[in-house]
Amino acid sequence: MQAFERLMGAEEEWRRPGPTPAQRRVDVWITVAFLVLGVLGLEVMLSMGGLGGLDGGGGGDRPVQYAAVVSAAVLLVFRRSHPLSVAAGASAHLLVLGSVVPLAVASLPMQVLYFFAIYSGVAWARERRAVPYVVLAIMAAMFLWVAWFLALASGVQAILGEEAPQSQGLIPPVAAAVMWVLLTNLVYFVGAIVLGQVAWRGAHRTAQVVAQADTIRAQSARLRDQAVVDERLRIARELHDVVAHHVSVMGVQAAAARRVLTTHPEAAAEALSAVERSSRDAVGQMRDLLGTLRSGEAEADGSPGAVAGDRLPQPGLGDLPVLVDQAGTPMCEVRHTLVESTPGLSAQVPGPVQLSVYRVVQEALANMRRHSTARHASVTVRVVAGAGGDDGGGTGRSSRDHEGQDKGGVVEVEVLDDGAPRVGTSGTGLGHVGMRERAHHLGGGVEVGPRAERGYRVRVWFPLEGVPRDRTGARGGSGSGAPAPVAPAPSGVTDEAAVR
Repeated sequence: MQAFERLMGAEEEWRRPGPTPAQRRVDVWITVAFLVLGVLGLEVMLSMGGLGGLDGGGGGDRPVQYAAVVSAAVLLVFRRSHPLSVAAGASAHLLVLGSVVPLAVASLPMQVLYFFAIYSGVAWARERRAVPYVVLAIMAAMFLWVAWFLALASGVQAILGEEAPQSQGLIPPVAAAVMWVLLTNLVYFVGAIVLGQVAWRGAHRTAQVVAQADTIRAQSARLRDQAVVDERLRIARELHDVVAHHVSVMGVQAAAARRVLTTHPEAAAEALSAVERSSRDAVGQMRDLLGTLRSGEAEADGSPGAVAGDRLPQPGLGDLPVLVDQAGTPMCEVRHTLVESTPGLSAQVPGPVQLSVYRVVQEALANMRRHSTARHASVTVRVVAGAGGDDGGGTGRSSRDHEGQDKGGVVEVEVLDDGAPRVGTSGTGLGHVGMRERAHHLGGGVEVGPRAERGYRVRVWFPLEGVPRDRTGARGGSGSGAPAPVAPAPSGVTDEAAVR
């Protein structure tokens, strides 16, 4: 029984929606069509004087016959709103009136009507747990009616006539008549039930496809919105890094020029030249960033946009020496060190990783100038190949974490200074947020905070391949699970004093 219930969809949670107003109107027209065809079929059979052993009845039976046709057709109005009731009612109508007024239900239109009613009951039933019991009840009633027809109503004699014909086949006439009745009714009822179940399965599958399409559209919309948000965050980070760096450089150089304007005009002129260069660089990078946005908008609109070759290339590891040199002042010395496990490996670092490293250094140095009294700072970039690659320090270590799991190639940048926090210069924290967003996007991590003795430390690492990680955090990115330093720090930098 459980297998039959599963076959009929009793365990499915999906409920077929009820009929729409348009479908109800269609059912009304179907009812009218079957009513006309049923009346026409009845008149044809009455005009033929009955069919075989079926008696057309006298004139007094005509209203009963018409009532049988009308009552059967009216059931179809509710075939989608009350499907199981219609299926059960049509079966009872066929079996009862088939015995009382057989001529009224024997025409082809009426037989199709009953078949259609049972089919609709199985196809449109919403309470699937009740379907198996209704189907079994219909089948049991059919077998009882056939047994009554054959045993009590002399059905075999009605089929074969007064004199049994001579058999021309392998089966005796009486047995053949019984088998013919059984097979006809079995195919009739089972066919209606099977087709109804096929129709219900098709509607279920269509609903699943529609639901999946709706889910895909909703997910696409969310991904599109997320892409817009991510792009806005990226633009905000770029603008923040560009403006913060160059404005801080201009502020430091302008302050230096003001102090030495009367005593050392040459130094003041050099400082003002640095302000000029920094302002031009800032305007150029902002124009380039806005040009990228304008180009994207033009491509989306189908209009010609800016030529990609007209824009400056994005800064990378090769531009760090210039950035460090600009950050240095007579009051603060900044050094740059590049450590590679293989000579020339830094040139193979993907562009997104190089840009992120550059922006991290830019932000860290800008923060140092604004919020620190540092006199010495160092920028160390370490580029280490994957498993088996030397760490650049002659130790033969590969880039693995403390658990021995292979982390692949790593690009690590570390900015250290020896200054104390400058009073009254606390920032908004957006710079650190931008660092963490960059690292998380590329599957890396961040360590930012004061050092144990004096100074501040910014350490960020990225996977060498520069492929964004999935959102499950398979390779970190939240700032936890940091790999051990992949290369020894340069002389004068005490990694032992650094804290997370």
